[in-house]
Amino acid sequence: MSEITIRPLEASDRAAWGPLWQGYLTFYKSSLPPEQHDLTFARLTGGSDPMGGFIAERDGQAIGIVHWVLHRTTWSAKDICYLQDLFTTPDARGSGAGRKLIESVREMAQAKGAFRVYWQTHETNLQAQELYDKVAEKSGFIVYRQALG
Repeated sequence: MSEITIRPLEASDRAAWGPLWQGYLTFYKSSLPPEQHDLTFARLTGGSDPMGGFIAERDGQAIGIVHWVLHRTTWSAKDICYLQDLFTTPDARGSGAGRKLIESVREMAQAKGAFRVYWQTHETNLQAQELYDKVAEKSGFIVYRQALG
């Protein structure tokens, strides 16, 4: 099997990122307007926001993405890193791409001086949880949310 490479997401990756981002949204039965896709990609690649991403490739084809957000926390003087929107194509699942994407976020966060990486997944995403249980520990927290409009 061909080697999987991970690299930072760049502005020139828009065409490769789009279908992966749409695949992520479809997986979670969500949709966003095109202008939100554009804004999200600009934030991930613009360099001025405390966020970015990585893209996984195999044989010149994009097979996965992950986004990250660095932010302050009351729990440490150091920033914390939220790993957001991890997605691999169905044919890439089980190939190690997801693990490599997580590792890339961990390495980036460590290099930026963050004290922790955290993420969440839906309780029904059992395939992803098989990987997450191998590379991280469950926090025990349950996520609540309120829509604001």
